[in-house]
Amino acid sequence: MTAEERADLQRATDRLVGRVRHWQPGRWARPASNGGMSRADRVRVLAQRLADAAADAERRERRPVPHLDNVLALPDQLRVLAADLLAAGDLPSDVLVGLIAEVRSTAAAVE
Repeated sequence: MTAEERADLQRATDRLVGRVRHWQPGRWARPASNGGMSRADRVRVLAQRLADAAADAERRERRPVPHLDNVLALPDQLRVLAADLLAAGDLPSDVLVGLIAEVRSTAAAVE
């Protein structure tokens, strides 16, 4: 994983968090543009993918990300999981590029 790829993941995550951190519960409950799933659930899927990638990088068992009852904490949870991933160690570039794309597609889906 290159420094540029790491920076791209950080920027994409920061942009997404910046867009959603002020949302109230009603806005989180609205459907994402990918159908059926709420915006909150779409972000939770991304959070799990980030956590799984960090576990893989650290060669530890994958675990479910805690489902926070307060959706207002989702941006913070996402930011922490992205930071954990970046601190986890070296990821294959293709995995990191895929995660960057997923962060961006999540941002587009929750607009």
